[in-house]
Formats: sequence, structure tokens, C-alpha cells
Amino acid sequence: MGSSKLIAAALLPALLALHLQAPTMATAAGNSNLFRDYIGAIYNGVRFTDVPVDPRVRFDYILAFVIDYTTATEPPTPTNGRFNVFWQDTVLTPAAIAEVKRRNPNVRVGVSLGGATVSGSPVFFNVTCGVDAWVRNAVESLTGIIQRYGLDGIDIDYEEFQVDPATFAECAGRLVAALKSSGVIRFASIAPYGNADVQRYYRTLWAAHGHAIDYVNFQFYAYSASTTAEKYVSLFDEQMFNYPGANILASFSTAATNTTVPVGTALSACQTLQSQGKLYGIFLWAADHSRNQGFKYETQAQALLANASGY
Repeated sequence: MGSSKLIAAALLPALLALHLQAPTMATAAGNSNLFRDYIGAIYNGVRFTDVPVDPRVRFDYILAFVIDYTTATEPPTPTNGRFNVFWQDTVLTPAAIAEVKRRNPNVRVGVSLGGATVSGSPVFFNVTCGVDAWVRNAVESLTGIIQRYGLDGIDIDYEEFQVDPATFAECAGRLVAALKSSGVIRFASIAPYGNADVQRYYRTLWAAHGHAIDYVNFQFYAYSASTTAEKYVSLFDEQMFNYPGANILASFSTAATNTTVPVGTALSACQTLQSQGKLYGIFLWAADHSRNQGFKYETQAQALLANASGY
């Protein structure tokens, strides 16, 4: 999340050729009013209270990130499911989380696992202790973080892997199941993007544990800047096929870049998806970037969702 991952057109057909069982038809979840905003990764001082919250939507802040890495070594090294806080927790504190939820009954706060980099080095999903030990470590460390900060859910956003897809799926799926069954979290999401190898991992996870995953935060903005609104809608339909039955969110990035899908293109596609009854929600990467723009795109996206029918 947050790194540039442009998708060559030649790779797109491969997404449909993955050898995973999927139905030939997929149905949309329907329009809804879920808005989600990642926050805290850039360390620029952005606060929850900076971001406008429309009371007509369901609003999730997603803290970025917790990572099972340690910075006690150089470069940072994996810790086998023992997660540490890497968002700007001097600003986005337990008190700040409690206050934004008190002021806005429609707000939940979750945390994303993984991300693209840690201290400038790639983050890999890595398990060297065995699945049982990784899950045990992850449940214990995340339960402590979630309860200390008063969080409501998790988002899984690993983007590079040093295990096979089945191991990733078992670890992530068992983690979600354990946290939900104990009442530690209320929701779980995953954040894949349109790279064929990454899709292989997340589609394996979805095939085995999709019943426990509430939302798919698909990183549509990672496609190229030449993507049209029509193509965006087509790519959305592709993900409905890849993640059958999922609540898939549209997305865009507010980062100052000319290498990802333009915001205007994404918003136009969102309007089309809503007219087709497919816009379950929208997420943004990220409030940190939006700060310099006055959060105008958060406002526009929430207004669009608030005006939806069918939820």
C-alpha cells in the first residue's frame, strides 16, 4: 500500500487464468455507504480531527501500519507474528482514537498489517517458526495492540511473500478466525492489487477463508495513469470474478503522483459503479496525503456514498 505498482496490460489476462476455483458468474454486493481512509503512515502529523466525517456514511479509519518486524536490526528483520506499531502513534494515540469515536458514532478504527516497506526496506510475509507458532504470536501481540488502542478490526496488506500461498492463507485465515471468535475484532479486510503473483496469494486466502473476511480493499489506483473510467469499471468486474461474493471497495490515491489512476477517473468510475448497483464503498490512500489538499476528495467520496440508494 502506498508504493507504485503499475500493471502492464499484458499481465491482465493472467489474472483470469489463475488455477483457483471460481464461479463463472459473480454478483455485486450492492450499493452501500462504507468509506475508509488509511492514516498515519507518512508521519506528517495528520490527526483524526483533521479529516471531515460525514454522519451519513459508515467511516473506518485504517491505521497504517503494524508490522511483524523489528527495527532493532539494520535492515529491519521479521519477528514471526510478533507485531509492532509503525503508525505515528505519538499523534494517533489511544486517547485520540477514543475521542474521535465518541464524537462520531459512525466511526470505527482498524489497523492494517504489513504494507510495502519498513524503514525503506521491503516488508515480506515471512514464517520461519511454523504456522501454529506464527498464529499464536500474532494473536497474542495483536490482541494487546487492539485492546490498548481501542481498535475495532484489522486489514491485511502484505504485498511481498517468502512463503507459499497456502501457508499465507492458513496463517492469515486462522488469525482472523481467532480474533473474531474471541471478540477482539468486529471486522477484517484484505488489500490485494492487480499483480498476478499477489492475486495468487489473496485468492488462495479468499477461497479458504472468504467467509470470515468482510471487505476487499482492492488497490485499483495501482493501475496505470492511462486507465480510463470505462477500464476501471471493467477491472472492478474482474475482481468480482476473482473474489466471488465479496464486498469489494473502489479506491483511489490522493498522493501527488502522475503514475497512478487519476482521482477524477476513479470518481467517474465510482459514479458508474453506483449507477450499476455495485458501489459497496470507497477507500482512500491516504489521509496523510489529503492533508495538503484540504481533504476535498474525502468530502467528495463521502457525499457520493451518502447519496446512494439500496442500503
